[in-house]
Amino acid sequence: MSPNCILERVATTKSTNDDLLVRWRAGELIDPVARMAHEQTAGKGRAGRVWLSTPENTLCFSLAHPFQKRPNELSGLSLVIGLAVIAGIAAALGISEAALHRQGLRLKWPNDLLINNAKLGGILIEGGQTNPSSPTWMVIGLGLNLRNADAIQQDLEVNSAFDAAALDQLMPDQAPIPDTEFIWLKLIESFENHIVQFDLHGFSHFQHHWKQWDAYDGQAVCISGAGKESAFGISAGVDSNGALLLNQNNKTIAIHAGDVSLRVQS
Repeated sequence: MSPNCILERVATTKSTNDDLLVRWRAGELIDPVARMAHEQTAGKGRAGRVWLSTPENTLCFSLAHPFQKRPNELSGLSLVIGLAVIAGIAAALGISEAALHRQGLRLKWPNDLLINNAKLGGILIEGGQTNPSSPTWMVIGLGLNLRNADAIQQDLEVNSAFDAAALDQLMPDQAPIPDTEFIWLKLIESFENHIVQFDLHGFSHFQHHWKQWDAYDGQAVCISGAGKESAFGISAGVDSNGALLLNQNNKTIAIHAGDVSLRVQS
């Protein structure tokens, strides 16, 4: 882990992402900051959705990190962070990535983690530049279910598209998962390692690896949202910028991450 990364732990806050965004906009960020909250009372998901967190059962934190690239050069960052979460989970649990893959751990474009199609966690990335000469600060938020998936499931909205999954389901013989602090530190370390490679090489460096974890590769899917008509096709991985490739009637179109929803066709 970078010696310059500041670690912050708080009991309760509305949103760790919002906490760091306020400081970024005020010009107060100098070194990377990782901020973990035992409880988030107004945690956020993509498109203004609420991320439910329950003390003891979930890990919620954000990492504010400066990039030398401009915001429009950071496409694919959420996918790279998904890979970083997988590597961090493997390190924290002492389980190989191959074994996690066999258990059904997958990434759902562009920002979710699934275990056998049940939602384990979600990624939310916000930020930008305050002026053209300043670094690009991105605040990378992660909400990860640690244990008691059944209890988390009861708190979800009735019409939630996914069941809940938790990290303890990946442990052999129902062994307890490690301490939350240990998991957090392993995830931060993995985030920083992946960010260094992303800053150097861009998303194309990770393209093939991400496809190996793609939950919907080769499946019939529907893309909806962003005020556009729904698009249907066969999911065919991602391009070198992290855009989803959709095969439609002998042609391939690229879907860029935004306020869109990806679902398997029922």
